[in-house]
Amino acid sequence: MDDARSLGVGGASTVRDDDERMAAAAAQDPQAFLEIYERYRTAVFRYLRSRTTSDDDAGELSAITFERALTGIHRFRPSGGGLAAWLLRIARNAHIDATRRRSGSSRAPETAGHRAPAPDSPGVEDQIILRSLVDALPDTQRDAIRLRFAAVMTAREIGRVLGISEEAAQKQLERGMRALKEAFRVD
Repeated sequence: MDDARSLGVGGASTVRDDDERMAAAAAQDPQAFLEIYERYRTAVFRYLRSRTTSDDDAGELSAITFERALTGIHRFRPSGGGLAAWLLRIARNAHIDATRRRSGSSRAPETAGHRAPAPDSPGVEDQIILRSLVDALPDTQRDAIRLRFAAVMTAREIGRVLGISEEAAQKQLERGMRALKEAFRVD
């Protein structure tokens, strides 16, 4: 299955119909949820990995995401951006909940730490700097950048996950990228 298809991107009506079919089947038979899991697990994991400190943390949050999705599949509505957007909203909320629990705070997290790349990786210093710069972006810009590059989503899909318009999502991406370019520029 190609990446675009696995992310639920492509012809809007086809994806919407397919998502609606899969959700209806999973609502009737939990075994049918496996098709949803198989199609979207990589996008969910990648997004959560961009927000967590380890593969284990991302895996744990992915499991929570799919558990919440399975128990709430009857609430899915295809008009909300499809399964990809719905699952990534659940993943985003799972990460926020976990961070709040760890910090004992009811306030949303400012940033998530990241495991540094292996010392022999090319551009290790650049990767560390870039991660810290992304972490320093305002929340919406940071989430938009992560959804674009970790979950490979379009501005329309990002808007659906974040609950903003496609235009607002595109503007957040542009602002975030501009800030990163300015901050990362070597003088």
